Amino acid sequence: MAIRHCFDRDVDQVLFEGNSCVKKVILNRPHKLNSLTYHMTCQMIKELKAYEVDPKVKIVILKGNGKAFCAGGDVLASYTCMVAGHWSYGMNFYKKQIMLDYLVATYGKPVVAIIDGIVMGGGAGLSLQGTFRIVTENTVFAMPETAIGHFTDVGSSYFLSRLPGFFGEYLGLTGTKIRGAEMVECGLANHFMLSKDVRLLETALDEVTSSDTKTISEIISKFMHKPNVKQHGAFSRLEIINKCFSRTTVEEILSSLESEAETRAEKWILEAINWMKSACPTSLKISLRSIREGRTQGLEQCLIQEFTVGSHIARRTVSDDFYEGTRAMLLDKDRNPKWDPSKLELVTDEIVDRYFSKADEDYMESLQLPTRSNLVDTMRPKL
Repeated sequence: MAIRHCFDRDVDQVLFEGNSCVKKVILNRPHKLNSLTYHMTCQMIKELKAYEVDPKVKIVILKGNGKAFCAGGDVLASYTCMVAGHWSYGMNFYKKQIMLDYLVATYGKPVVAIIDGIVMGGGAGLSLQGTFRIVTENTVFAMPETAIGHFTDVGSSYFLSRLPGFFGEYLGLTGTKIRGAEMVECGLANHFMLSKDVRLLETALDEVTSSDTKTISEIISKFMHKPNVKQHGAFSRLEIINKCFSRTTVEEILSSLESEAETRAEKWILEAINWMKSACPTSLKISLRSIREGRTQGLEQCLIQEFTVGSHIARRTVSDDFYEGTRAMLLDKDRNPKWDPSKLELVTDEIVDRYFSKADEDYMESLQLPTRSNLVDTMRPKL
């Protein structure tokens, strides 16, 4: 079973459609919320590279079949393979995901990501680097990695750190879900439309014969809809979020939230506290440092650093937390992971430093990203 999980190549996990000018890359594992596999990332890298050098291709559309764009990487499949001893699979898959995200971020032609459903983890890393990031009333975004002993990666140290104030820290440390309207409001997405109009938009984009972003933007704008932002939505709480999540350490952030809860026992504050108290303590500290450092780094630096941290996690050089978290939350589902260290105060700076240090082991090579000149800084730090 483990071997099959590792090298499973279900037919048509990604569909490649379109005409000579407009290419569509369609994630097609709806029964798994389009979670990414090694085979899928390899396919997409191959086809996207071919489209990029094909002079006839003017635009690429990313979308997912079913109720999700993409719920992230297939964590359970990677876990199953790595505990069975297939370390190279897990590390190669992680590297391929990062390479794919970097390819999209530096793509030489406009990329339109239609995010009409769930988008989490690796799905966010793939879609939020696109030129046009379109969401709908069905869109739900979250970065829940700290619940399984991992950290906010796949470029999130770049895109979360560039959200207004300390909203990125809030999303990364609490796993909070936000809807499409709030994604536009905070800057994660740049267009909102109704799900019922997605097919019409695709039909209109099928007529594109130029890579001119202004022309493409004008087509998309015809289908834009004013989002219904909830009065008490996540982004409306930015003042309190900034007050709490601007603190220097995770302990201080949690203490600040608890102080707020004493005077205003609002649901979102209690949910944030409960998440942080149940999440992996080490993952929280890694994620906070990653986002904070990402604020002064470019995308390439962010991805390289995330790969270093992810390699330590996968190879258990510091802790088994990722394996324990995956077991408890996704495999056995007892939802009772035994974190080590078990408390925030036991996670020292020295422990966190080890995740960000380059390992001496030969099998933990540094990530080498290809030189590409098309990186467009779609997000800037908004502190």
